[in-house]
Amino acid sequence: MDQRTELSEFLRTRRARLRPEDVGLSQLGRRRVPGLRREELAQLAGVSVAYYTRLEQGHGHNVSGAVLDAISNALRLNEAERDHLRNLVRPVHRRRRSAPAQRVRPELQQLLDTMDNNPTVVLGRRLDVIGWNRLACALFGDFAELTRKQRNLARLVFRDPVSRTRYVDWEAKAADVVGYLRLDVGRYPDDPHLADLVDELSQASEDFRRLWAAHDVNDKGHGRKRLHHPLVGEFTLGYETLHLPTDPEQRLIAYHAEPGSPSADALRLLASADAAQADRWNSAAEAV
Repeated sequence: MDQRTELSEFLRTRRARLRPEDVGLSQLGRRRVPGLRREELAQLAGVSVAYYTRLEQGHGHNVSGAVLDAISNALRLNEAERDHLRNLVRPVHRRRRSAPAQRVRPELQQLLDTMDNNPTVVLGRRLDVIGWNRLACALFGDFAELTRKQRNLARLVFRDPVSRTRYVDWEAKAADVVGYLRLDVGRYPDDPHLADLVDELSQASEDFRRLWAAHDVNDKGHGRKRLHHPLVGEFTLGYETLHLPTDPEQRLIAYHAEPGSPSADALRLLASADAAQADRWNSAAEAV
């Protein structure tokens, strides 16, 4: 990934979404393009127009933390966007070309296997699915049947028709996925696998190209998702995201239903059907 281009486009798109009245400025004259002008943004941040222009052109290696904070405030960035801007200026992870493949510790996998009532996955860099339990497979599809390359949340959301039907609000899920990938671009600018993934999805999906061009970032730690499964219909699950202390590049995402809700009943039905299917497989294997 060209970090200068990423920095330039991120700042430009953040500036374009602001209107003068959003930041207390008067709207004078017709504007050829939406958003604040560079000189208006520079004024709000307390820097010279030339300085800000150079930064928006991708020259950010000598920018101080105080100036980045001032520009972040002027652009009304949220916390995820602030982190992304800092990473684009000064990436904290370099030389990812030799990074080893991520794996889930056996002890963590044992924990996943005991979570009978909560579909749970572990995501690594680039949204690779590196760990899961049986109920997650019952809900989203059997990850074990996929190749390592296919076990990637972004590929599944944008390229797998079955996975796409699992999300009632697919557009929101797709935007979340792209937002996560954008953060990884800032964190791991030298990761060739990430660059290949973005290139693949850009060529394969018009939806991905549209969302990627927006340069939005996202780092939700919790929320709710409306899901659909052909066996139990539509239901809603909450989710919690935990970064593992021993490897912050791994995220455990556990889904849960509100106790006593129809969604909890749907999840129990799905778990029961999965258990019954497993019993039939075991009986067939024993009979061979």
